[in-house]
Amino acid sequence: MLTGEYKKFYHEIKATIETSRLYTDEIRNLAYGTDAGFYRLIPQIIIRAKDEAEVQKAVILANKYNLPVTFRAAGTSLAGQAITDSILIIAGKHWEDFDVLKNGEAIRMQPGMVGSRVNKVLAPYGKKLGPDPASINSAMIGGIVMNNASGMNCGTHENSYKTILSARLIFADGTILDTGDAASKVDFKKTHGDFIRQIEEIRDKVRANKKLADRIRYKYSIKNTTGLSINPFIDYTDPFQIIVNLMVGSEGTLAFMSELTMKTVVNHKFKASAMIYFSDIVTACQSVVTIKPGPVHGAEMLDRVALRSVENADGIPPFIKDFPDGVTAILVETLANSKSELNANISEIKSLLSAYETVRPIEFTDKPEEYSKYWDIRKGVFPAVGGLRETGTTCIIEDVAFHIDDLPKATLDLQNLIAKYGYKDGVIYGHALEGNFHFIFNQNFDKPEELEQYKSFMHEVDELVIDKYDGSLKAEHGTGRNMAPFVKHEWGEEAYQLMKDVKQLFDPKNLLNPGVIINEDPECYTKNFKTLAPVHELVDKCIECGFCEVNCLTAGFTLSARQRTVVQRELKRLETTGEDPERYKILKKGFDYLGEQTCAGDGLCATSCPVGIDTGKFIKYLRSLNVDTPRAFKISQKVADNFSTVGSTIRGGLKFVNGVHTVMGSTLLGAVAGGFRTLSGNNIPLWTPAMPKGANAPKPKPINKENPLRVVYFPSCIAQTMGPAKGDPYKEPLHMVTQKLLEKAGYEVIFPEGMSNLCCGTPWESKGLVKHADQKSSELEAALVKASENGKYPVLCDTSPCLYRMRRVMDKTLKLYEPVEFIHEFLMDKLNFKKVNEVITIHSTCTTTKMGLTPALKTVAEACAQHVVLPEEVGCCGFAGDRGFNFPEVNKYALRKLYPIIEKEKVIAGYSNSRTCEIGLSTNGRVPYMSIIYLVDRVTTGKNKQVNYKKKKAKKQVAAI
Repeated sequence: MLTGEYKKFYHEIKATIETSRLYTDEIRNLAYGTDAGFYRLIPQIIIRAKDEAEVQKAVILANKYNLPVTFRAAGTSLAGQAITDSILIIAGKHWEDFDVLKNGEAIRMQPGMVGSRVNKVLAPYGKKLGPDPASINSAMIGGIVMNNASGMNCGTHENSYKTILSARLIFADGTILDTGDAASKVDFKKTHGDFIRQIEEIRDKVRANKKLADRIRYKYSIKNTTGLSINPFIDYTDPFQIIVNLMVGSEGTLAFMSELTMKTVVNHKFKASAMIYFSDIVTACQSVVTIKPGPVHGAEMLDRVALRSVENADGIPPFIKDFPDGVTAILVETLANSKSELNANISEIKSLLSAYETVRPIEFTDKPEEYSKYWDIRKGVFPAVGGLRETGTTCIIEDVAFHIDDLPKATLDLQNLIAKYGYKDGVIYGHALEGNFHFIFNQNFDKPEELEQYKSFMHEVDELVIDKYDGSLKAEHGTGRNMAPFVKHEWGEEAYQLMKDVKQLFDPKNLLNPGVIINEDPECYTKNFKTLAPVHELVDKCIECGFCEVNCLTAGFTLSARQRTVVQRELKRLETTGEDPERYKILKKGFDYLGEQTCAGDGLCATSCPVGIDTGKFIKYLRSLNVDTPRAFKISQKVADNFSTVGSTIRGGLKFVNGVHTVMGSTLLGAVAGGFRTLSGNNIPLWTPAMPKGANAPKPKPINKENPLRVVYFPSCIAQTMGPAKGDPYKEPLHMVTQKLLEKAGYEVIFPEGMSNLCCGTPWESKGLVKHADQKSSELEAALVKASENGKYPVLCDTSPCLYRMRRVMDKTLKLYEPVEFIHEFLMDKLNFKKVNEVITIHSTCTTTKMGLTPALKTVAEACAQHVVLPEEVGCCGFAGDRGFNFPEVNKYALRKLYPIIEKEKVIAGYSNSRTCEIGLSTNGRVPYMSIIYLVDRVTTGKNKQVNYKKKKAKKQVAAI
């Protein structure tokens, strides 16, 4: 419960920001307050701001009541810089606008754009962002810049500091400055003339101090994010440009950046990479020193433990498992403007390395499908190593840099230091070309001696990096709370005082992210550690990095995949310790809706998790605990045993509702149905005009036994019961159109016996009813084995999610296909396609995506229509079988970006491969969505292979006579 100044702040801010985006409850404060680092603070108030005016108002009120404020974008930072026990302002999901400038030479954007999304926008221009952190697929540009995240290939020449042009800022007093706007700068000079004068005075003072200026140049000749960026005072003259560049790496301690403009860099068309293996880490580092002057744009080191952590990843050669201890890999990349230049670069690199003995021959590849896997593996090392830690330990990542000539010896010293402290799973890897290494170790903090071990280790790291090699304690991950006590030692008293002066100038009350970068508590790095209580083997590997959130459809709405694990860990901790039973009850109750009921369970979170954690599977496990009651089991069993009757009942009900729809119309029925849903406390499913009418049951036809071209067609229970909606352009049920299309292509269609009682089991699995899910899938499997003559003929299921489960649980001798895959592989050569001159859109369901069939869906659609739109940033629709009827708000949120694209592109219809998903897509996209099978049937004619077969058969009969 809020008290004091926080209560006053909340009372005033809710006049500007609706309470649906102001959070003070236990569960969201815990979940949203967590970032990727190994510290935890729980905010008093969280604001999910949607625009600049809201942030400005919040900052002004925080200043009024002297309350600290922390800003966050994606929360993938690692050093404790995006957490607070006060007010947290999240600027992510609503902050994604952009404008490409000067034909791609620059881009203006809001801080919530994910880095990889920016690169997709720039790709048509042959450009990309300079910074390329390993977290680029999840990290947002605001965090990338505010932490001066650099990455694998940008070094210090293309990082955020070197590529930022201007910024729009909100200062601690609420003043807005746009350094890219002349009028804004004039106004700022009028209101903050003394501020500008002090910037100029500091600039002149630093430049006049040759010893300090030289020290700054030396320290920034390598990667360095320790402390505030004070190099703008010697790199720039214009006070406004100094302000802009002071923002880079400031971690939200100086101002809020609501918009920024960055110049882009060339995205070379010709690339090649090689994973080169050396017998030991020193030789590997020496090789990097040798090739640095050559045409090398990236050289990433992975020591033996790092290699071991990813040895089972897709794309890693199997021989890595057989390497002895000590073997170290260098992942090298070279870029060029032509094929001949690329080949010359490869030859030069090999020549430079000719003096070194490698464990295996050097092999470069210029095939994107091959080298991209290497780089994806490299990006996933940190979470992968964290996933191998002993359950309950904390995964800690540190980040240092040395001058390149010191690299071999310094790396060996670092390796020996890790061994000295007994960190057997300690890993060293990273940006060797820049002398920048990350090292990971897993630490337990349960006992005082373990904390002392960590403190002693960190002090020896400090001595090694600073006293012996004068390197950087933080090269790119930011200072945060983690390295704040060591900033003065690295920089010296004079430079540290300069940083404090800058902080005082920008934030005189010390309200912007206090405790980060500038922190006088020498023990702050040993306080507020996270606890990672073991919960279940499905999620215990999670290190809360947040990589999953870009593919979690409820991130920013209820809870994300990461946040679901965070809450479950806290529940387990409270349950184990018996501490605060009231808080335990509150968290458990809140998790029911925010964590369990609104999880789509689609598993897409696993596709961006480096260790493949499927939080959806974990949620289904939790559901199984909740439904494991005699009454629920009895009802479930009855439905499973009488599925044909249930299907018939649903079919009849849908026909009745469709009849009412015809009589009453969409507006009146929608109002009545909505009223009943409200009165029921949202227990009655949502009705929309996209609700389908009931479908007539499939009717098998006699099989022409002379035709060898056969397919087993299983119409999913959805296709057997749900037909088109009232306003859909196609009127026949899907199973009829599918049968017609298959016959058009020359196939004999075999239906499994008793198909009205068959189901893949997905409806039960999604609710956690595993026993009955397996019962139904086993029944279906037996029928399909029989119908396909033990896998002799392919099996088609018309619904992608159903097929996905079938593939996971059924006999591998069955050749199972979903619609897109079957059309792509078996029908396109048997049909004549005539493209229609229409703008259509396609939706790749979660299962289509997981099976890697999105390219096939696009190919099939483009064979049918002149203009095909695959909306960016529209992932899983969130309908999740029948959950979209009961939790339509999840479906609406998941598809919030769909209609603007449909409207802009003037789309007239959409196509997918899951009937229930299509209901939600039609509702929120405002155009009819139907199966891709309808479109393929509409635009194709047969190639008469069936007729030709019959003619050949007749000739054989005549010859026999």
